Amino acid sequence: MSTLKGRTLFITGGSRGIGRAIALRAARDGANIVIAAKSAEPHPKLPGTIFSVAEEVKAAGGNALALQVDVREENQIREALAKAAEHFGGIDILVNNAGAINLMGVEHTPSKKYDLINDVNHRATFLCAQAALPYLKKSSNAHILSLSPPVNMAPHWLKPFSPYTVSKYGMTILTLGMAEEFRDYGISCNSLWPATYIATSAVEVNLGGEGAAAVSRKPDIMADAAHAILSTGRGEFTGRAMIDEEVLKERLGITDLSGYSCVPGAKLQKDFFLD
Repeated sequence: MSTLKGRTLFITGGSRGIGRAIALRAARDGANIVIAAKSAEPHPKLPGTIFSVAEEVKAAGGNALALQVDVREENQIREALAKAAEHFGGIDILVNNAGAINLMGVEHTPSKKYDLINDVNHRATFLCAQAALPYLKKSSNAHILSLSPPVNMAPHWLKPFSPYTVSKYGMTILTLGMAEEFRDYGISCNSLWPATYIATSAVEVNLGGEGAAAVSRKPDIMADAAHAILSTGRGEFTGRAMIDEEVLKERLGITDLSGYSCVPGAKLQKDFFLD
């Protein structure tokens, strides 16, 4: 497997959780990491800021640039990408990691919440990819990775929180469409989703408090799977909606995933949208 050394990653929502884990994994290769997120000041309940993660990236062996970005704002996205490209001499990888969650159906979802989840999830994927495209075209091995699920149209996934489902499936549809649209540019586009709950602040807040960690895996599994995808050669691996377990088995031959469990031997909770 090749390395991400010297390559520049622009990671949205990179101040905590899976985005932070992907940043630190790439940093160990000596990559350049742009942490593009809203959190510039410490939050009383949510750990991590763009600046704290930048320091962690540097300590892990990478180069870092912390940029405060609201992915709902097109101008902020374009300005951040321009600053990142100027600072590091280009952009090789876009990771669409920023996300918003809302687990309510149509009847009880306020319109402002509907707009929020769709703006942060699939609209931001569109805006970031479009703004990053001129820089990615110049890369010798460009990738777009979106953290979104395979599209599962089973009614039991459409019923409970369809506004959120639309926002996440939209990310995947855009990404798979870009894989074909950008194929002639040599830009690989894939989506990645965890097989189980991942122990992040979002899971803790939205899916069961501290007890959720007991049935979750560490963010490291998503970071390792993302690294395996992003370190593939130009055009070698594109147009796929992948699960972390599948990537580790297919790309790295890893089948024993017990080391990723937060609680050794615990029964893990399967993630949304997976049967």
